[in-house]
Amino acid sequence: MTTGAQSPYPARPRRSRLRTLLPLGVAAWLVLEIWLLTVVAGASSGLVVFLILLAGIVLGSYVIKRAGRRAFRNLTETVQQQQGGGPVTPGARTDGEGNGLTMLGGLLIVLPGLISDALGLLLLVPPVQKAVSRYAERTFERKLREAAAQSPLGDAFTQARMRHPDGKVVQGEVIRDEPGSGGPEGPRPPLTK
Repeated sequence: MTTGAQSPYPARPRRSRLRTLLPLGVAAWLVLEIWLLTVVAGASSGLVVFLILLAGIVLGSYVIKRAGRRAFRNLTETVQQQQGGGPVTPGARTDGEGNGLTMLGGLLIVLPGLISDALGLLLLVPPVQKAVSRYAERTFERKLREAAAQSPLGDAFTQARMRHPDGKVVQGEVIRDEPGSGGPEGPRPPLTK
């Protein structure tokens, strides 16, 4: 007999599309990489494939090492400028802007396979880095807005990002306060005088 009572077992949340298709995509990519390497080995020789893979490891390691050193140098300069009391120059950021994508490109070159090598080399091209960076930033901000809209707090707390002309980004929380609601003791005094 069925009643209107709810099941004691909660419904499982739906799997996202990415979680469903990612394993299939990785498997297809691996099969394609292996097939392409066998085609190249059949057209030339196994030694050529071995040399291509070895060159990819050496080149990718060099790219990752260079990008890591550049990122560490930029970090050290920024820390020294802040400790010295001097202003942080906005031009310092542009040099290390693509270090993450450069490292990702180096990692793709290190991975064995010709398709990953081609994608890694493509990520080393500055216009491609800028386009990928802009796309990733827009996607991240959109996902962040969607997550904030679905949060249980609603719009009580909103992340604010103020961009200043000198390139600095000030992050903080904006708390919406109803006008005239100063609480039982009245409006609060300013924090600084």
